[in-house]
Amino acid sequence: MFKSLFTKYIAVFMLIIIVSFIILAIAICSIVSNYVSAANQELVSRMASSAHDFLNEGFLSYKKETYGLGEFRYFVGRNTESIEAVFSSLIKLTGDDQTVIVITDADGKILMLYGDDNNIIDENMISREVIENLKREGGSGNSSDLVNVFKTTSTSQAYSVNSDSGEAHGYVIASIYSSWIGELNRVIMKTVIISSIWVLIASLIMVYYLTEHVIGPMRKMRIAAKKFSQGHFEARVPVKGSDEIAELALAFNNMASSLEKLEFMRSSFLANVSHDLRTPMTTISGFVDGILDGTITPDRQGHYLEIVSSEVKRLSRLVSSLLDISKMQAGEKKFVPVDFDICEMGRQILISFEQQLTQKNLDVEFETSSDKIMAFADKDAIHQVFYNLCHNAVKFSKEGGKYKVSIIENNKKIRVSVYNEGDGIQKEDIPYVFDRFYKGDKSRGLDRTGAGLGLYIAKTIMNSHGEDLTVDSVYGEYCEFTFTLKCSSQSNI
Repeated sequence: MFKSLFTKYIAVFMLIIIVSFIILAIAICSIVSNYVSAANQELVSRMASSAHDFLNEGFLSYKKETYGLGEFRYFVGRNTESIEAVFSSLIKLTGDDQTVIVITDADGKILMLYGDDNNIIDENMISREVIENLKREGGSGNSSDLVNVFKTTSTSQAYSVNSDSGEAHGYVIASIYSSWIGELNRVIMKTVIISSIWVLIASLIMVYYLTEHVIGPMRKMRIAAKKFSQGHFEARVPVKGSDEIAELALAFNNMASSLEKLEFMRSSFLANVSHDLRTPMTTISGFVDGILDGTITPDRQGHYLEIVSSEVKRLSRLVSSLLDISKMQAGEKKFVPVDFDICEMGRQILISFEQQLTQKNLDVEFETSSDKIMAFADKDAIHQVFYNLCHNAVKFSKEGGKYKVSIIENNKKIRVSVYNEGDGIQKEDIPYVFDRFYKGDKSRGLDRTGAGLGLYIAKTIMNSHGEDLTVDSVYGEYCEFTFTLKCSSQSNI
């Protein structure tokens, strides 16, 4: 029945309200009953005491030499009118028309009953157990002793009428039977129930909108998550307000954006790997088949075997790059920092590109703040980064353009920059240049050999060193890559 969080929330809230009103009703009825009982007890005690004093004084003034048990009955019979007048005055003083005064003889036989308009006395005798209890208690009783005397709930008080010798000749019992208390409790319960119904309706409306505000975004998140599982990564949750639910929805959307980006990168990764593996393999297969079936003449086989060798090396570089990425992501590739001369490394890399630099007639500059600058990092990894940046700069430089490598030490930090004049990188492409398999040259007209992994690997290496790799470019003019390194303690020695 209560499968959804929404229905559970509503059910629990309604149950709390209902239980609260039940407890409130019971508490109100209990307070009213206790208050009325205490007030009645005090009232009936005063009335019984006054009636007793009147009877006891009148009886003692009715003197004879010998008091027999029948004399009290005789005394009541002779003074009925005066007694009723006094009892009427007492009842009027109480202001309660549900008051009864009973006079009995020593055996419990009722001699006089005043105020019993509703016939609440069951019999004409007070039980012997009550009489004995009254005797044990010194002539006073309470409502628990008289509970079987009256047909309804009452508060009672009893006193004995004694002779000079202390012998009980009779009893006077005053009682207030509060039949209206039950009616009052019923009215209270009815009022509470009606009030609780209205409060429940109002609360239900408020709780509905409150829970809808809380559960609604969660329901939308569930729907969005279901769409994600089906491959629809464009789904988002609307964000309204600035509370915790809105923050949760915003976090959910950020997660969705990350998942969408990861999915795009995954599909791009598969597409690019497939392309970069298939292209050289097709070339190798075609040339090898041409050599084997004689399509390529023996005098041209050497040329095509050189192409096959180049494509094999390209495949090897791609596989090596993929393995490097896999190891770095798995944390298996460990970097061991050592002290080395970054200036000497830069010179050696430039010398290795001497032929390409000459072919493009580039204006080469090599700038350092010192002839020898000692860096502290993994030498092989930094060589890979440095070489990759220099290689890209040569590849994408325009004919006769400026090519500059600068190594500057400042405040115990080394700043290495590789600059080239050429087409540069378009502004919208800059945020993605360090992504896997990304190529700004979409047609691959300038870069047929690269797999688009070099800058990603370089960025990963620098991040692992706690350093940064950035790019600055103006499309159609220049491009400059810069990375930083820590100085070693041997720098400038």
